[in-house]
Amino acid sequence: MFYAKWYLIAFLFYDQNTSLNIPQPLTKLAKECCKIQAGSMITLNNIKRRVKSYLFKVKEMDPQKGYDLWSKTYDLASENLMLDLDEDIFASLTTGFIFKNKVVADIGCGTGRHWKKIYTQKPAQLSGHDISEGMLTILKQKFPKADVHLMRKGQILSVSDESCDVIICTLAIAHISDIEQSVTEWNRILKTGGHIFITDYHPDALAKGGDRTFHYDGKTINLKNYIHPIEKIKSLFNQQNIEVKLFLEKKIDPSVKHYFEKNKALEVYQKFEGTPIIYGMHLIKRRAAA
Repeated sequence: MFYAKWYLIAFLFYDQNTSLNIPQPLTKLAKECCKIQAGSMITLNNIKRRVKSYLFKVKEMDPQKGYDLWSKTYDLASENLMLDLDEDIFASLTTGFIFKNKVVADIGCGTGRHWKKIYTQKPAQLSGHDISEGMLTILKQKFPKADVHLMRKGQILSVSDESCDVIICTLAIAHISDIEQSVTEWNRILKTGGHIFITDYHPDALAKGGDRTFHYDGKTINLKNYIHPIEKIKSLFNQQNIEVKLFLEKKIDPSVKHYFEKNKALEVYQKFEGTPIIYGMHLIKRRAAA
C-alpha cells in the first residue's frame, strides 16, 4: 500500500498526454516516483516530505539562508534537545582523544560550539568552514583569531590535500544534498590515519517526519534536510578507505521527555518515542591497499 500511494501520485500527476495544468513541483516529483525501484524507502520518504511541503505549504528554507537568520540567536537557546544531545554524543566520541598539536577542520562549524573545548587542548590549527556567513561572523566574535572560510558547493578550497589530522562535522550531514561529493572532498584533505567525528539528526527521525526548526520574527522556520541512510554513509566512507571505529545513537525515551513537556509537545514525544533521534560516528582513514 505504501508504494502504491506514491505510484498513484505519479499516475495522477505525470501523464505526458494529459491536458491538465499540473503544478511544476508536483510534476517533477511524479517523474521521480516513476523512477523509484521497489524497496527504496529513503527515496520515497524524501519525496513524501516534499509532497507534504507543497500540498500543506510547509515551507522549507535553504540552510544557507536559514542559518544566516538563525545565527544571531543560535547560541542563546536553552534546553535545546538536539544541541544538548549533540554535546553528549560528541563528548562520548572524543573521550580519550587528544587534539593537541593536531590540524583540525570543522566542517559546518556554525558558531563554533565545540571550539572552546578543543582550544583547551592546544591544537596546531583549528579552521572553521560553513555555508553561512552569519554563523561565521558570530564565531569570529567569540574567537577573534579564528581561521574561518565560507564554503560553496561543498568544496573546501582553502585546505590542501592530506593536510588534516582531524575533521569534525556536527549536526550538518542532513543539510548536504550531495553527500557523495562531500565524503570524497573530506577524504582528499584527510591524512592517512586521520580521524573524523560526526554527529547528526538521525535519518530514521527525519523519515518519520522530524524537522529542524527555529523561530524568527514570530515565525517557525523549517530548514531543508536530506535523508541519508546510515548504511549508505558508512558505505561511502568505506569506499574511501575510511572505517567506522565507533557508532553511537540516542533514541527518544523517558530521559528526554522533559524537553517535550516544557514545550507542551507530548504528542510529538509519543509519536517519536523509541525512534533514534541523533547518531554519532568516529571514523579513521586506513592506508590504501597496495
